[in-house]
Amino acid sequence: MKLKIFVVFLLTLTISQAQTQEFRGVWLTNVDSYVLDSDANIIEAMNYLSSIGINVIFPVVYNKGYTLYPSQIMDSLFNEPIIPDEPYLQNRDFLDRMIIEAHRLGIEVIPWFEFGFSTSYSENGGHIIAKFPHWALEDNYGNLVVKHGFDWSSGINPEVQNYMNSLIFEVINNYDVDGIQGDDRLPAMPVEGGYDSVTVEIYKSEHSGSAPPTSYSDGPWMQWRANKLTTFLSNLKDSIKTINENLIVSMSPTPYYWGYGQYLQDSKKWAQDSLAENLIPQLYQYNISDYNYALNSTWTDVGQYYPNAFYAGMLIKSGTYVAPQDLFKQMLQANRTKGIKGECFFFYEGLRANNNELGDTLKNSFYNSRALLPHRYGVDWRPPASIVNEDSSAVIQIGTWVLKSRNGWEGKMLKTTDTNYAALEYYFDVDSDCYYDIFEYRVPNTTYTTQAVFTLFSDSTIYNGIDTAQVIIDQSNVNKTGWHKIGTVYLKSGNKKVVKVDNSFLESDRELVADAIMLMVNRKKNPDLNLTSIDDFDKKNNQPGNFILYQNYPNPFNPITKIKFNIPSDNRVILKIFDVLGQEVKTLVNEDKKTGTYEVEFDASNLSSGVYFYQLKAGNNLQVKKCILIK
Repeated sequence: MKLKIFVVFLLTLTISQAQTQEFRGVWLTNVDSYVLDSDANIIEAMNYLSSIGINVIFPVVYNKGYTLYPSQIMDSLFNEPIIPDEPYLQNRDFLDRMIIEAHRLGIEVIPWFEFGFSTSYSENGGHIIAKFPHWALEDNYGNLVVKHGFDWSSGINPEVQNYMNSLIFEVINNYDVDGIQGDDRLPAMPVEGGYDSVTVEIYKSEHSGSAPPTSYSDGPWMQWRANKLTTFLSNLKDSIKTINENLIVSMSPTPYYWGYGQYLQDSKKWAQDSLAENLIPQLYQYNISDYNYALNSTWTDVGQYYPNAFYAGMLIKSGTYVAPQDLFKQMLQANRTKGIKGECFFFYEGLRANNNELGDTLKNSFYNSRALLPHRYGVDWRPPASIVNEDSSAVIQIGTWVLKSRNGWEGKMLKTTDTNYAALEYYFDVDSDCYYDIFEYRVPNTTYTTQAVFTLFSDSTIYNGIDTAQVIIDQSNVNKTGWHKIGTVYLKSGNKKVVKVDNSFLESDRELVADAIMLMVNRKKNPDLNLTSIDDFDKKNNQPGNFILYQNYPNPFNPITKIKFNIPSDNRVILKIFDVLGQEVKTLVNEDKKTGTYEVEFDASNLSSGVYFYQLKAGNNLQVKKCILIK
């Protein structure tokens, strides 16, 4: 059964009153920016963003009708797997590198499909319309719609929708992303368009053969086209949530008061129907008076209907313009005064301009402590990775190893040419029982071994019935630099030997090198892992002395499930069930309880299928989790 999942909750969902929940995003472009140019630039940018408190990034992945990542779909359709004429993107996958480096630091990654239903910029439709002329968005004179320089396809044409969906799902299926983002071109359509033959035939089929009004500003005609775009977004969200309900749907439309009349973006309806976990209207203004007008108007039009998902899109750079520091502070304060918990900045280079003036302003004022993302309801979804370097006391050396400076993770690495057995054993303090991805850091050289032996240790027999796996790495492959995933293991909490590298297959004329090893929570395998600390994991998360609300079991359920919880001290305990609109539907517990572990049964026989939230409160502690009822 396919569920339409609305992840919306109107209560204050805080795990601890001391922890900040705030949306702090930034767009990363391929225009007027250097970040995507090299892996080294990506590392530097992610390190800086982490240092100033950014917790989500939106890297562009679709621009001028091309993908910026290697795409099989684009290769098959246009024989262009990646955007041409940008040499720094050829023969590398910037998105893969950016995801690893961002997740390493606890930053979520939501790819941004910037051009959306626009096919090109001032190129008469570009390569897309050249191959598929019936995809063109036409005005009532039969001309290709070009607005503000952008050429458009028809977002109502099913083939165009399927094309865009195929790219979105290609990214979702091939990368460990945290969601997807559309903007003022996805879903969108210039109001002048809709007269192409495909759209007209769809309209006629729904209006007893009548043609659309000749006036593109006719009210019902505008609403019909806007509704088609809204339906596209609704269906897209349903499909994404079917694949992975934890993927975030993020939208950044123009303000409703302008965007509906110009681009048929009914963001008010999107908010009323909870079609995106993040709604980030582009409040792009150059003075505080205009900014306040855009903020207040858009809040009235959109934000009040979906307040927990509403954030401010702020312009901080455009061409040579960089927002003045005073204006920057005023806009941030206006957001806080309005009660809006966060913003997204267009774009990264604005934070770094003038010797990092605006970025450092965030670090020293509004973003002076880390924050959890509100759309994760108090869960630290991407906790920073754990890294053990080769010269750490957590590494045991066997045999002869020599320290060498070779641009390793911290500027050095170990090497061996020992003909006797030599190995390094990496130990980690594992905080939570769950699946972890293991990465090793590579600085390859043609003199290194082609057969470095890495043994991975697991607390579960996940490797064909055994608890170890052996991975052979070619350290001479100069195309594989930086962090690379070498496997996934299940680990229980405690001090664990996780990786061993040895010289079992070392060739006589080559060197074996060893550098840092990184351990990162695998969220696809641990979607219900409830990490609530933004500084570290709960090292005693199985002890009754801590306040813990466990995931219900079974989940999904029909119609009975069990909910388990720990309370750290004698207290009044309240356990309630809420629907997706934040309305209370049932109270399971409301009584004084002593310290300990408890389990209660939730019978949902009288409720309809859908998403529900259960909230546990004891004293000053509060936790919330999501459950799914399928009948």
